[in-house]
Amino acid sequence: EIAAIGMIVGAGWAGARAMTTTSGPGLSLMAELAGLAYYTEIPIVIWDVQRMGPSTGLPTRTSQGDILFTRFLGHGDTQQIMLFPGNIEECFEFGWRSFDIAERLQAPIFVLSDLDLGMNLWMSKPFDYPDQPMDRGKVLTAEDLEKIEEFARYRDVDGDGIPYRTLPGTDHPKAAYFLRGSGHNEQALYSERPEDYVANLERLDLKYETARGYMPKPVIEETEGANVGLIAYGSVDPAVNEALSRLAAQGMKINYLRLRAVPFTDEVHEFIRKHDRIYVVEMNTNGQMHMLLRLEVPDQATKLISLAHNDGLPMSARWVTETVLELEGGNDGQ
Repeated sequence: EIAAIGMIVGAGWAGARAMTTTSGPGLSLMAELAGLAYYTEIPIVIWDVQRMGPSTGLPTRTSQGDILFTRFLGHGDTQQIMLFPGNIEECFEFGWRSFDIAERLQAPIFVLSDLDLGMNLWMSKPFDYPDQPMDRGKVLTAEDLEKIEEFARYRDVDGDGIPYRTLPGTDHPKAAYFLRGSGHNEQALYSERPEDYVANLERLDLKYETARGYMPKPVIEETEGANVGLIAYGSVDPAVNEALSRLAAQGMKINYLRLRAVPFTDEVHEFIRKHDRIYVVEMNTNGQMHMLLRLEVPDQATKLISLAHNDGLPMSARWVTETVLELEGGNDGQ
């Protein structure tokens, strides 16, 4: 596992598109090099097929228990980007789209599937192959370097937190390929100066904000007159859709947002603001996405209600239906 991520970090630095796959225990071993890729700003893709933990856990059972761990994977102030496919078509789509996002943002991208999606047989529509060119991001060629006065690997030229890079082998005296996982300034030179460190972390924070605009938008299903919302992600989607149909048959109006990425997009903020209460359905014990949403919108935190269920089996429509009915009964069914 350590060698696997080490190889894709090296490949990403060299200009190749590279990914590796793992599950929870392997992700634990990858933490240090994931932090290196984050701080050196090397584009890589890691696909985590989540299974039951902690430790070895139940290796043949499904879960969504790696959310918090992945979100902050790496010591220090590290913020990782996550994608959540909800079906097999999206698994294929996010497979290629994650590379575009990684290179555009010069960052690790984590695609979080789960054992239910990853190891079961699913029916699927034919995959749609991309008809657009690859997005390599901000890569300077020798011709580009000839036009600029100076190249600095970690300088924010465009005000979006994303610097420019050159690929090894670019034949130009300004083409610097050096990266640094220790403290550094704009030129990638070693620095312990507080102002250099603070400026670098603030730029990385800005890049994380910029990333919101490149994330797959959530899928939203709305019913006129509903003031109750439900948020879910990943393979729980079929169970949630069936549960919503059952609840609708009993006269209950609920709007549904399926998350597809972290950092959250503006649509997620708006969805939370316009509902009186929102149920967050997920397959883990502690309500990890619920926690992230509360951190994101602390002024709306009391609206968010955790519906976390984690027994190793895929989410069931019956459990979602019965739990929502029980809780809504305490809210007079409004």
